[in-house]
Amino acid sequence: MIWQLDLLILTLVVLCGIGAIMIRDLLGAAILFGAYSFMMCLLWAIMGAVDVAFTEASVGAGVSTVFFIAAVYHTTRRTKD
Repeated sequence: MIWQLDLLILTLVVLCGIGAIMIRDLLGAAILFGAYSFMMCLLWAIMGAVDVAFTEASVGAGVSTVFFIAAVYHTTRRTKD
């Protein structure tokens, strides 16, 4: 495969992972986690593991992200920062 594309997606995976850990906003962290899962889905598909990519897309990028965002919307903030 094209190694530049692999390197670009790998870089985006690392950036999304670090961003999801470092961000203070819970909604932003949930969205970055969804982006991380989607990029991992692309990496699995490029490597030829289509069944793992499909599972990552449906569970990781789909259901888990929706659950995280729903949980964030059902919480309240104690402080205004």
